[in-house]
Amino acid sequence: MSWLFDREPGERPIRGMAPGYVNSANLGIPIATQVLGNVSFLAEVVLLQVLVVTPVILVALDRHSDPAGRVRVRRIASLPVRNPVILASLLGVACSAAGLRPPSAVGASLALLPGAAVPAALVALGASLHRTAPSRAEPAGSVELAMVTGLKLVAQPAIAYAAGLALHLSAPQLLAVVVCAGLPTAQNTFIFAQEYGVGEAMANRAVLVTTTLSLATLAAVAALLG
Repeated sequence: MSWLFDREPGERPIRGMAPGYVNSANLGIPIATQVLGNVSFLAEVVLLQVLVVTPVILVALDRHSDPAGRVRVRRIASLPVRNPVILASLLGVACSAAGLRPPSAVGASLALLPGAAVPAALVALGASLHRTAPSRAEPAGSVELAMVTGLKLVAQPAIAYAAGLALHLSAPQLLAVVVCAGLPTAQNTFIFAQEYGVGEAMANRAVLVTTTLSLATLAAVAALLG
């Protein structure tokens, strides 16, 4: 698609994320809770995107952001300690493995956090999409945005549905797969675009439009397959 719209090579990873990288956390969790009643299947999706897809995207972005076209391995390898979400997750796993438990007073306060996680994530998602002024002049054509939206909300769930039928998945499994594939463009698409200064307008609009329209498409999927 980047080739079709004559985009620079450095913008292509962002335009690849827009129709393919799903919002499995901020929106995936509340949607899975409401539609499926279970969020366990999202763990595999999150791990695949974080451990496999994200490093590939970061390598491509980092290579094109360097004037000499080099991949700055140290910068990419330090991502886990520079990202507060990943760092907090690693610390949580380490504490759990070591059998560490917080004092009862602290534990009672921490127990309140899970209930606030989903609404806080949704507020953060909306707040992050607000831009007081564009950082650079960059067109985001309606035709390209329409193609991204169609690929994300129609083509990807359709492919997931066809693959699920080919693999003879059960009805609950098929619903879970299609719902996950139909999740909107991940907020990380916009975050990466801001970090590297490429494709920001398209990433911003793709997240906004697919998030809004996914409410209708996911409702249709739940009605048809649920």
